Amino acid sequence: MIDLLRGTAAVLAVLIAALVFGGCGSLSSALRADSALLAAAEPPASEGAQSKADPDGANEPMVAQTPPAPAEKVELEAEGDEAYDPWERFNEAMFEVNRNLDRFLLKPVAKVWRVILPEPFEIMIANGFDNINFVPRAANSLLQKKWGGAGREVGRFLINSTLGIGGLFDAAKYWGIEKSREDFGQTLGVWGVGPGPYLILPFMEPMTVRDGIGKGVDALMNPFSYFVPFLWAGLSMKLGELINDRALNLELFQGLEESVIDLYSAVRHGYLRRREELIKQ
Repeated sequence: MIDLLRGTAAVLAVLIAALVFGGCGSLSSALRADSALLAAAEPPASEGAQSKADPDGANEPMVAQTPPAPAEKVELEAEGDEAYDPWERFNEAMFEVNRNLDRFLLKPVAKVWRVILPEPFEIMIANGFDNINFVPRAANSLLQKKWGGAGREVGRFLINSTLGIGGLFDAAKYWGIEKSREDFGQTLGVWGVGPGPYLILPFMEPMTVRDGIGKGVDALMNPFSYFVPFLWAGLSMKLGELINDRALNLELFQGLEESVIDLYSAVRHGYLRRREELIKQ
């Protein structure tokens, strides 16, 4: 019961931080879920594959390309100190909530979305949202002293906003200008701030307390929040972005549940390891 109360307090703390940093109009931006309600599960014995929506591998969600046969399920190695998960009971409960939401709600809606909008139009929508989000990526590149990354973001925005027709097409990739992957959670990590406990909330990707605060700051830096200041309008836009991303990743996690014994630990391990690698880059 004490662990559950502590987990609930953490939920409220992160939501309050999102409200403080992002404001009501940008709360939905702080609650972004990249490509699925679950995130970045990569079993140690498998090779990662890129999602259709992000052929350059910039998005965090990864899915096993060649998972072992069901009879050869993977038992995860002990994660040691890297998996700081004092709210594990609460997180596991929220993990199951997100799995069921994805299985029975988001994925069926995404399938209907795919019927209405063919994949090329989904990619255009994803490109448009990605183009708008260049400001947090550029700002965090500067805060991390990655001058080249900031320059690439500005260059990509100018090219895609003009030649790419408002960002609907990723024209910059034809010049070899790839986007950066910086966010304020990474910036805090570069500055030496510890990750804090691992945390899972409904409708959100896994995070640490540090990453949750980072999402609020990134929401504040997102210019889209100021053009769509009303809470319900912002939530509607983010819901459309979420459904579109899920439609582009309908095969996400297919077969993954059969390849590991403990899916929760696999997702946690994959997320924490990837965040650590991004901070070191």
